[in-house]
Amino acid sequence: MTRREFLGDTAGAIAGLAFVDCALKTTPPAYAQAQGQPSAQSQPRRREVVINGRRVKTVDVHAHCAVPEAMALMGLKLGQMPYVPVLHMVQPQERLRAMDEQGIDVEALSINPYWYKADRDVATQLIKIQNEKLAEACAANPERFVAFATVALQFPDLAAQQLEEGVKKYGLRGAGIGGSVNGEDVSNPKFHPFWAKAEQLGVLVFMHPQGAGAAADLKSRLQGSGGLDNTIGNPLETTIALSHLIFEGTLDQFPGLKLCAAHGGGYLPSYAARSGAICTTFPKRCTNTLKKKPTEYLRQLYFDSLVFTPEALRHLVAETGSSQIVMGTDYPYPWTSTSVDHILKTPGLSDAEREAMLGGTAAKLLGIKT
Repeated sequence: MTRREFLGDTAGAIAGLAFVDCALKTTPPAYAQAQGQPSAQSQPRRREVVINGRRVKTVDVHAHCAVPEAMALMGLKLGQMPYVPVLHMVQPQERLRAMDEQGIDVEALSINPYWYKADRDVATQLIKIQNEKLAEACAANPERFVAFATVALQFPDLAAQQLEEGVKKYGLRGAGIGGSVNGEDVSNPKFHPFWAKAEQLGVLVFMHPQGAGAAADLKSRLQGSGGLDNTIGNPLETTIALSHLIFEGTLDQFPGLKLCAAHGGGYLPSYAARSGAICTTFPKRCTNTLKKKPTEYLRQLYFDSLVFTPEALRHLVAETGSSQIVMGTDYPYPWTSTSVDHILKTPGLSDAEREAMLGGTAAKLLGIKT
């Protein structure tokens, strides 16, 4: 089934912002399916996260949404089938309720790219609509939402302009991008104008994979049970993207770049030592002279905490440093509703480390007042 077939039709145009999952097409959490506004009696008390008697502001850097009006420019529509929720930003009560239940104070909204095949004129119009709607959504709930600008990365010069406009005109806090662009790695020198602009502006870039299953040589092997195009494909694409950014020297060329990788950085932090060993075992395969050991670049990147178990998070901290971890939920995709508790219950962390991971680090990166 194609994306277009899966999304289906809507009864007329839908304005505003809709909350959806990573792929715009999978089963929403129960609270995203609720109809209408919750009554005052059903509104839960907002959970306040406290560490050692201190109230902590929590920030979720990995939260999806969509703009149906922009999707329509590419012939895509947000379906009203049971497994495709339409939750408008003009009525965000269900999302706010979920945030309150989970103890999340602020969400950084992002839109997973689906427009990389659009031509320049369509991409220009689409991005303008999306960024305007994101800004409006944040203005309507300034204490609860910030957002990443969308950019047409298939046109790097245009993407750089869109990022600057998004930050300076619309007050967006960085950019959301894919882990590849129409099969091209984001380390390709053609994308340097975008990386240079992001470094110049000093804003965070949140990188979310497009799925390695899109690659022709992998697509057939990721079919079958287990949703492997997502289960394996998403973290694999992130692993490939980060590895190229390291080994192709992109991170050396833009040392001030602030880049956060979704899903704990994929598989790279889990097996980072092999990236270091390749240059000593097979030095001729490391064609660029790097300024640091490959594993050391992990400590200049940021990673969300969506790695599911306390042991996985403990290991991620050991490889990257606690200062590089920010909380991510992947809302509204129902991977987890316990991201706060995941960090609170991971052993071996100090109170200061927990505070930083729950929101302190993200607040600094995104310009959120604490």
